[in-house]
Amino acid sequence: MISGGLDSSLALRLIVSQGIEVVAVNFSTGFSLADHLQRVTPKGTDPRKLRNEVAVLAEREGIPLKVVDISAEYLDVLKYPRYGYGKNVNPCVDCRIMMMSKARAFMEEIAADFVFTGEVLGQRPKSQHRHTLDLIEHESGLQGRLLRPLSARLLPPTIPEQEGIVDREKLMDFHGRSRRPQERLAAALGIEEYQQPAGGNCYLTDPNYAVRVFDLFDHRNKSEITGEDLTLCKVGRHFRLGERTKLIVGRFEEENDFLEGFTSGRTQLEALDHVGPLVLLEGEVEEELVERAARITARYCDGRKEGRVRIQVIRPDGASSVLEVKPYEPSQVEAWMLR
Repeated sequence: MISGGLDSSLALRLIVSQGIEVVAVNFSTGFSLADHLQRVTPKGTDPRKLRNEVAVLAEREGIPLKVVDISAEYLDVLKYPRYGYGKNVNPCVDCRIMMMSKARAFMEEIAADFVFTGEVLGQRPKSQHRHTLDLIEHESGLQGRLLRPLSARLLPPTIPEQEGIVDREKLMDFHGRSRRPQERLAAALGIEEYQQPAGGNCYLTDPNYAVRVFDLFDHRNKSEITGEDLTLCKVGRHFRLGERTKLIVGRFEEENDFLEGFTSGRTQLEALDHVGPLVLLEGEVEEELVERAARITARYCDGRKEGRVRIQVIRPDGASSVLEVKPYEPSQVEAWMLR
């Protein structure tokens, strides 16, 4: 299993260098920061952030890669994690169990001998303590077949080590949160380019994203929440205007373009005479809240310093009207902003 990060790069090199045939597998949950940046790319974004690091890594090591889209079934893991969340909205333990279970099925499908990952004992507070590593191995059905090359010498020998398929003495004894041992090993192995720690590529570890998702959980029945709802939590500024009403304000041109694809079933607001954001109002839309949304829209357009701004309002049924409103001052919108 590879993520494209430094740890999986090193684990992969340690196994490949022993002459073992490897097939890489990567599971796409729909919450990769890099994947989203490829869809909504702000001007000036470093092109390296847009690379598919998993594909780059597999090509560099000369191994086949299988990418499995698990985004649809992953929604239930996110909404109902058996083992709870980490610091933000990351259900890391449940996530690992799901991925390892699917990796086991793939291992059996291709008649492989074992699964290995870049996990490091004690590195992640939620999912990489010894007890949790054992739990994940047990729950996924990979007892004895799950190898962690970077910490293997601190863990009981796995079946492939016992059978001599993998040389345990050529594996590592890394532990803890420091990255220095990995960086030294990367230098020794001639690995010069690598992605930052994999957690940094997961939207679910982002505190701002977590605030929006937990707000969604608080105001909607979880069974009603869709992948589209969670995708929209990645974009724009979000305002909770009412118990069942939320506003999403595009921050730049590319986000406005992205939001154009989500107008169905939502009320749209946009300044008529000024450059500004595309704004989506969703949920229960009372007239008082439409006016509040219009004033927020005016606050973020180029006419924010004018006395009155004309805002076009397009309802889900296509009906259009124009409101002339006074833009809010920055301090007036703070109470509704989710962050």
